[in-house]
Amino acid sequence: MSPGGESGLRRRLAAVWPVLARWILGGLFIYMGLNKALDPVDFLKLVRQYDLVQWPLALNLIASVLPWFEVFCGLLLVLGVAVRGSALLLAAMLIPFTVVVIRRALTIHDAGGIAFCAIKFDCGCGTGEVFICRKIVENALLTLVSCLLLFCRESRLSFRHSLFVRPRAD
Repeated sequence: MSPGGESGLRRRLAAVWPVLARWILGGLFIYMGLNKALDPVDFLKLVRQYDLVQWPLALNLIASVLPWFEVFCGLLLVLGVAVRGSALLLAAMLIPFTVVVIRRALTIHDAGGIAFCAIKFDCGCGTGEVFICRKIVENALLTLVSCLLLFCRESRLSFRHSLFVRPRAD
């Protein structure tokens, strides 16, 4: 392959990966959010297991609003609307979620003496029971994709990539 051909391929890949990343990340959050939103009582029980929030009103608010917020962010990514803001919000959710999941797994590990990577529970992410080490890697990859989208300027197949119009340099 000629050197010019390689750079053309690189340009095409550089243009395609952000779109695929947006669609995959957005689709995952739509799916996971809908799984939680369509069964808020079950999600409420899972949130309660983390023992982070004591007030019933706050627990109900989390169980009813958070899943729809995830769906909303996922839709924005799929449509290409406010991509950077949506990616920032998803990363801002994924990081504390991962820390909380690790904290719960450590509590289970300390209580039962189970090997850390053998711990399996429903973390409330909308995908059922998962092995903790797999969930940590999954969340790390999703956070990485969110951060890459945060700094990406590619706007192909976006309805409105940025909410603010940049002034034109004439």
